[in-house]
Amino acid sequence: MFNAFERAVAGRYLRARRGERFVSIIAGFSLIGIALGVATLIIVMSVMGGFKVDLLNRILGLNGHLGIFAEGTSLRDYEPLLSRIRKIPNITSAVPVVDGQALFTVAEGGGVGGLVRGIRPQDLRALHAVSDHIRAGSLQDFEGDDAIAVGVGLANHLGLAIGSNLTLISPQGAATAFGTVPRVRAYRVVAIFQVGMNEYDSNYVFLPLHAAQVFFQQKDAITQIEIRVADPLRVAEVTAAIREKLGDLPVRIIDWQHSNDSFFAAVQVEQNVMFLILTLIILVAAFNVVSSLIMMVKDKTKDIAVLRTIGAARGAIMRIFFMCGASVGVAGTLIGTVIGVVFCRNIQSIQHWVEAVTGTQVFNPEVYYLTHLPARLDWHEVVQIIVMALGLSFIATLYPSWRAARTDPVEALRHE
Repeated sequence: MFNAFERAVAGRYLRARRGERFVSIIAGFSLIGIALGVATLIIVMSVMGGFKVDLLNRILGLNGHLGIFAEGTSLRDYEPLLSRIRKIPNITSAVPVVDGQALFTVAEGGGVGGLVRGIRPQDLRALHAVSDHIRAGSLQDFEGDDAIAVGVGLANHLGLAIGSNLTLISPQGAATAFGTVPRVRAYRVVAIFQVGMNEYDSNYVFLPLHAAQVFFQQKDAITQIEIRVADPLRVAEVTAAIREKLGDLPVRIIDWQHSNDSFFAAVQVEQNVMFLILTLIILVAAFNVVSSLIMMVKDKTKDIAVLRTIGAARGAIMRIFFMCGASVGVAGTLIGTVIGVVFCRNIQSIQHWVEAVTGTQVFNPEVYYLTHLPARLDWHEVVQIIVMALGLSFIATLYPSWRAARTDPVEALRHE
């Protein structure tokens, strides 16, 4: 496409000589702008993608992929239902759960509301989002009617330790002649976990299933069946199979996509908006390429006339200046891609270095969902960013190159 003569002339024009420094400085700023735009876009999109995936894994790791709820307040005779559900393909586990709201208090004073989840001890030990992140105590002691496992955020807030007593107060108490008396029961802390999301670490506690049934007055009943599937992205197929298997049984089936759709839709919208906003950085740098090329064309008008006079075609002139502009775009895109990929690969080390230098925590777990900066490098997105940056750079070179090709050698040399 480009012959040796055109490459030689374009390379000479790109090398600044005395008196042409200003044009080269503008081209250098254009290159830096494209590089920074591409690097920033890769880093931000990787962090947003990592945030989305990490958040999804943490939410699904604790809550399961779909839940089966009764049309009323509770599910009774759930053991036959569990047996039928476990026979459905692609279901890895089906766990009976009792959920309820309660107020957590301690003898020293202070209290906070949260969610109480009743689960069988063997099922909690199989829940790796909790069992693999025990910070104190042991789930081997998660037995009986007075054991409780709490999150590290709640433990820090109320000053709990292993062996401490945590009092649960349920607003749904027994009706008496003096009104409704709330249920109150003290439990012994046997384990402290840290899921990594402040919302769960500060608001969730676990009780053995039988203890939760007694506390919430759900004798031989549960509030939901929590199901996990082999592939969370294909949960709709499992939901359809469960509906077919259960027939007309009066239950509600809610999967993670429906229960968190507004949250993840907001994350996706934010990701798309960030992509559009950061693309403007590359667009501004592309306009710098236009201005630098136009100045180069004005500066090289005499040279263009001489080239046309000795037989260079208009296409050759256009390709020469196209190479001058495209080389800035290609170099900037490659440099930005390398910076972005290297940054994403070492983002955890960079975060720790910033925290060590500044002495502050980059992500406060009490404010943000996550305790670290996740990054998921999606090579499909990286290729899209590269193609977009190169496309904008090439488009930016077309008009100045066309102007150079349209230069009339007679008019250019009239006053020489």
